[in-house]
Amino acid sequence: MALRIMLKYFSLVLLTARGVQSHGGNPHQQKPIISETSDWATMHLAEEHHISNYDPGAFFALHDFDSSSFWTADEILRMYGLEDESNKNVPEEKRTQVVKEIMKLIDADNNAFISQAEWIDFNSKGGRLPDFGLGPGHHGDDEYEYEIHHYEKYHDENTKLEDLTHPEDIAHFKKHEMEEAEAEEQEKRNRMAVVESNIPLKFRPTV
Repeated sequence: MALRIMLKYFSLVLLTARGVQSHGGNPHQQKPIISETSDWATMHLAEEHHISNYDPGAFFALHDFDSSSFWTADEILRMYGLEDESNKNVPEEKRTQVVKEIMKLIDADNNAFISQAEWIDFNSKGGRLPDFGLGPGHHGDDEYEYEIHHYEKYHDENTKLEDLTHPEDIAHFKKHEMEEAEAEEQEKRNRMAVVESNIPLKFRPTV
């Protein structure tokens, strides 16, 4: 998953013809070292994607999750990690504030969408995404987040299954087992003509 995201980003960089440098060929490299004073978008790329090269056009396309050529309110929330479980307790007022501030900064025609042209214009004038104090912006699925934030940090291609003993490893695979068990149980239910547990108690046959 991490490799797929990185390849997508660099393909987008090439498409935007900005000629940024590559990472040096190691698809599972550690998080790049960036300045503590880096803006939020640069920090997000380093932390979430292990990418050190900030390119506005590629950044926009990478976070255009539905490939519509616009950023919507939902995509802004997702980019800032507000759809991730780690931010599930962020109040609705804060979520609304994030969207409003980003739209106010970039949505020049006030149509509640941010186009790539508006984003590029914003960057060309020195604009940068603000840091709302919500973290680096986790927006990958569970597999991606586990791989980039734990596996790549503590394991490598030589790691054996029996070496995956960290609490994060155990929790990750336990969740997979639970999901598989739930899927199997649902499949069994789907095959049943009548699911007894769905029948109200008063209508169930007595033994």
